[in-house]
Amino acid sequence: MATLVFVHGWSVTNTSTYGQLPSQLQRQAAAAGLSLTLADIWLSEYVSFDDVVTMPDLVRAFDHALRDLHLLDAGFACITHSTGGPVVREWLRARRDKPATHSTIRLSHLVMLAPANFGSALAQLGKSVLGRLKSMFAGVDPGQRILDWLELGSAESLSLNLDHIHGDDPVLCGQFQFVLTGDRPDRSLYDHLNSYTGEDGSDGVVRIAAANLNAHHAVLSPQASGAQAGVDTLTLNLTRSPRCAFKLIAGAAHSGDACGIMASAAPATVQAIVRCLQVRSADDYGALCDAFDRENAARDADKVELEPAGLFSPRVHIHDPRSLLIVRLSDEAGEPLSGAGFLLTAGAQASPDLLPDGFMLDRQANSKNRSTISLFLDYSLLAGDGRVADPRNSRKTLRAAVDSHRPYGASVQPADLGGLVHHALANSAAGDDLLGVLAPHQTTVLDVVLPRKIHEGVFRLTRQLAPEDFSEPVPGDVID
Repeated sequence: MATLVFVHGWSVTNTSTYGQLPSQLQRQAAAAGLSLTLADIWLSEYVSFDDVVTMPDLVRAFDHALRDLHLLDAGFACITHSTGGPVVREWLRARRDKPATHSTIRLSHLVMLAPANFGSALAQLGKSVLGRLKSMFAGVDPGQRILDWLELGSAESLSLNLDHIHGDDPVLCGQFQFVLTGDRPDRSLYDHLNSYTGEDGSDGVVRIAAANLNAHHAVLSPQASGAQAGVDTLTLNLTRSPRCAFKLIAGAAHSGDACGIMASAAPATVQAIVRCLQVRSADDYGALCDAFDRENAARDADKVELEPAGLFSPRVHIHDPRSLLIVRLSDEAGEPLSGAGFLLTAGAQASPDLLPDGFMLDRQANSKNRSTISLFLDYSLLAGDGRVADPRNSRKTLRAAVDSHRPYGASVQPADLGGLVHHALANSAAGDDLLGVLAPHQTTVLDVVLPRKIHEGVFRLTRQLAPEDFSEPVPGDVID
């Protein structure tokens, strides 16, 4: 077995964050026939709580630290938690793109626990609010530059994830990546000033869909000769990522000694990690992906949680699969569409009024790129779902059956509908159904690209040699 390196998450200041997981894993691995000794296990101590430190700084420092390991076979396996996942993935990309300056040490297995691969809704809340989340850090700077990376829809996180979606399958080069994430928050850590800490569809910090590396990149772009009555038609193109092994750990939360996916060292987490480390071939990897999919489906079928509420009736949580849709609005020149409105529509009438009730759970614009918007959607309500029965009494209905309102489309309303350079209203093509770009527990990056309307009046030539004022140009026709 190769050397095993643990990499912690954001704003950690003590290796106690790893809890009993290293020792528990060592025992379970030995029982499974994997040889792990204390000398083979290394615990990371990296600084993310300094406001000056950036993600590229962490990557360079991680690469330097790896060079100090005395590896018998020039390879290692890695277990990460939270932000540790993106750190190692950024290192893998830097090693690929800059082989002359980065280590050639081979990573065989990357097991990511609750990774913030697409970021976290908490990252935008800033120092003052995050300072109240004692479970995340205490008495140190929050590390603003790392928080910028972790914000939903950040340019840095999207760059890494689009590279993954359009890149080669890591399995082809003998590298196996895994995502294990909890399926609910630890209710005892709920912060009443911040509802994200108790958000269903997350582990209390990272949304399930934002952890999953099975993802899509969709593009709505201008259709040739698609404009009708001043409205542009956008057609859909879709790219799917390489398959990644993904497993929901039932009952696990992001952090905390009781339910935290790492610190609690629960048997379900340890056993899942051992199964990942046992993978030795592409066939093994595919078989484990299939097994995880079956186990996730069984979890999704048993999706009602009854949270005790003292003397009162328990709070009901219906754990529908959610989807994260990150929308980037721009034009064909790459200019962001500031102030543009983006609407989802439903039905043959393509009306926002026909969307199912309760499907939109949250929306958040990126603070640095306001034309990038993250939408948290209830996939079950969009796709249609059967009746949800009360587990205490199957005759009682918690939620009636929900019909799908397909097809789903999109409508864009630019802020600038006139002028020498402007944009027009745009709709997705009638034959495209946006439900096809979504998937349960997954993220889709949707680029919406509008034609840029440039009028003849922007640039004219004249034979009139006498002085002529063109301070109020006549727009003329739109350039084809």
